[in-house]
Amino acid sequence: MLKESIQKKIDLKTKPTGSLGYLETVALKIGMIQKTMTPILKNPHMVVFAADHGIANAGVSAYPSEVTYQMVMNFLNNGAAINVFCKQHQITIKIVDSGVDHDFPPHPNLINKKVRRSTRNILDEPAMNEDEYKLALDLGASVVNDISQTDCNIIGFGEMGIGNTSSSSLIMSKIFDLPIEACVGRGTGLNDLQLQKKIDILCTAIEKYPNVNDIDKIVQTFGGLEITQMIGAIKRAFEKNMIILIDGFIATVAIAVLYKKNKEVLNNCIFCHTSDEYAHQTLLKLLDQKALLNLDLRLGEGTGCALAYPLIQSAVNFLNEMSSFDDAQISNKE
Repeated sequence: MLKESIQKKIDLKTKPTGSLGYLETVALKIGMIQKTMTPILKNPHMVVFAADHGIANAGVSAYPSEVTYQMVMNFLNNGAAINVFCKQHQITIKIVDSGVDHDFPPHPNLINKKVRRSTRNILDEPAMNEDEYKLALDLGASVVNDISQTDCNIIGFGEMGIGNTSSSSLIMSKIFDLPIEACVGRGTGLNDLQLQKKIDILCTAIEKYPNVNDIDKIVQTFGGLEITQMIGAIKRAFEKNMIILIDGFIATVAIAVLYKKNKEVLNNCIFCHTSDEYAHQTLLKLLDQKALLNLDLRLGEGTGCALAYPLIQSAVNFLNEMSSFDDAQISNKE
């Protein structure tokens, strides 16, 4: 009944039925998450998980591994795109050191959840052992536990980690049983030769672990510490019934892992943008999800979430503040 009541409220606003398009879908979704006709967004947060990847040393990225810690410092110094957009839209940003190969000085916006300094090189051995994997999931959940204490009910997830599109491609390939070529993109801007090298390296990685098919084993073997912590964080945000904003390819791979275990997790998710990574477009289709924006982004960091946030706020505002035909004394259609 609630769904029908919210939809009726939307339909009776002073506009042609459905004329606000996907904003109406977002308004309905948020009302259903919060189980109310008058939803509210409170204390929005953006969490950027950062970690290094052992496979980065094999040459799967156009950038060297040290860019991970350098970009984390840029986040902490408010110099990155995500800082600009979060400031613009009054979103609190937190950076999580999930496993960066660097020791950072204390900072009020840095959350230290380092499991180890980088994953292992999956060409030699699994990225994480079982204890590290479980710890990463728990630490990710603990980040959301703490943020939820600040009366936050909407949270976005981003990432930083040289090599993490490779880990994401491997996870996607395994959990959806797709050829690696369908799951690989240019990441940080590979040319054709570099892209083919990346595909060859990832094919070698896939072939090394032919019997890894369990969802958790797939992430433990091929994943990153930031991806794993994001999985734990998103799961906890769902358990706390928060609105979950999903960024690009890597964040969507994280939600896909949870989707494979519990499809209902999508009920709380708003997919913020369609990445310029072809594999992300494929992934959204596999999950039967539509994103709010299509700006050819491929930056990560949660930038798509921050850019989409004002549209999400607009969806809530029109539901709560826009007049109905009766309120405005305007004739509705017959």
